[in-house]
Amino acid sequence: MPARAKLMLGLGAAGLAAVVFALALWGNKGDYKVLYANLSEKDGGAIIAQLSQMNIPYRHADGGNAILVPASQVHDARLKLASAGLPKGSVIGFELMDNARFGQTQFQERLTFQRGLEGELTRSIGALGSVQAARVHLALPNQNGFFREQQKPSASVLLTLHPGRTLDRTQIAGIVHLVSASVPELNPKAVSVLDQTGALLSGPTEPSSGQGLDAQQLQYLAQVEASYVKRVIDILEPVVGRDNLRATVAADIDFSQTEATSESFKPNQGGEPAAVRSQQQSEAGNAGQATPSGVPGASSNQPPVQATAPLTGTPSPLHTAAAGNPAGGNQRRDSVTNYEVDKTVRVTRNATGSIKRLAAAVVVNHRVTTAANGKSTSTPLSNDEIEKLTALVQESIGFSKERGDSVKLINAPFRVENLPKPDAQPLWKQDWFLDALRAAATPAALALVALLIVFALVRPALRAGAAAASAQAARVHVVADEALPRAAAPALEAPRNSEHLDGARAIAKQNPAAVANIVRTWVKGETA
Repeated sequence: MPARAKLMLGLGAAGLAAVVFALALWGNKGDYKVLYANLSEKDGGAIIAQLSQMNIPYRHADGGNAILVPASQVHDARLKLASAGLPKGSVIGFELMDNARFGQTQFQERLTFQRGLEGELTRSIGALGSVQAARVHLALPNQNGFFREQQKPSASVLLTLHPGRTLDRTQIAGIVHLVSASVPELNPKAVSVLDQTGALLSGPTEPSSGQGLDAQQLQYLAQVEASYVKRVIDILEPVVGRDNLRATVAADIDFSQTEATSESFKPNQGGEPAAVRSQQQSEAGNAGQATPSGVPGASSNQPPVQATAPLTGTPSPLHTAAAGNPAGGNQRRDSVTNYEVDKTVRVTRNATGSIKRLAAAVVVNHRVTTAANGKSTSTPLSNDEIEKLTALVQESIGFSKERGDSVKLINAPFRVENLPKPDAQPLWKQDWFLDALRAAATPAALALVALLIVFALVRPALRAGAAAASAQAARVHVVADEALPRAAAPALEAPRNSEHLDGARAIAKQNPAAVANIVRTWVKGETA
């Protein structure tokens, strides 16, 4: 092989080895998996510092919110980081009590218990389907028996809901009662529940003194309107078809609470005897001294006769001095009778959340028919059909004319817009194709470099070596043929030119081993 071919072959082999080494490095770096995701900046920095100390390679993803490590080291890294207490943002419950140290103060024990209780409540609330993350803050005052009035505990719950999901009133009430039942002497009214936007979900139980509606009242209004809309759609869809109507219902709900008390009095009338409430009688008399009167003598100086009164019957009327009572004096008799009067006390308390008025608006699409040739035509509904549909809507929502309800149903053609489909973009613009292209760019470039090395260096060097070897073999064959006796090769003719003999002798001197191998094969009868 010429020296140039040897140099090209050496360079090609070195280039291919470099390409293979680069592919091996890229393959080791490409097999990364997520170690932790949705990390805070503080936890992410602490984890990166710990990974650097453990000499574990890492990468960032999702704008730094996720940390990736080699797939073979994911489990080991998690166990080592967990032993170091990372990430600290993870929820920890009552397992904090397992790491109690000797010599802790009462304040540290109470604080550890509070942290464990908050962690357990966070785990329980986070198990709800609509809750993505939760945080619970407990305010547990220190109870002291020397205080007459003890401060009651309170709690606050911050919820991060999944996109597009909400919590109804029963779920919010369940969260409130879960927290209040987990903390001794915690009143459900002292639990506040907020969402990620800062809106208060657990409203006060007492009626609001403001002019507007609170969150629970607005949610109740939305539920009432949605239930009426569902009724209208369920009753009309089988008639007009799916996606051929739009309905909305506006409800006017009275959330005011009123209480009225009335009293009515009735006299004792009718044939029944009157009920006596109280009766009082009083009798008084003032008898004066009897003065002697008449003709002085024995008859006028006699003592008065003893008075007698009947045991039964009505007493005799009192006699006054003016009536000729010789004894004189004043007599008085009073009688007071009080009768019961009928009294009725009526307390009326109106129900809250009563419907004052309903207004429904319904739009129905034209009737669409498709001909045999595939052409679609739309025709409006008749007045009779519109009246029947209006009657169905009125019955479905419980229409009341006295309440002032209104229902409006119109027939109009729906406008159909041809919106571009999300998959209509070309293949080379789609995200998955771009990601695959980026991932295959490095190995494709290395493969291209390897092909260039093979076709530019290795292949020409091998061709040059093969040409030199074939030429040398041809010269050896010529020398061997000339060296054999004519009896062994009668068909061969002696070389006409002596230059061939000189060349064969030179080759035999330079490479006697090759010439010996060729001669050996001829002697054995093998073909070269």
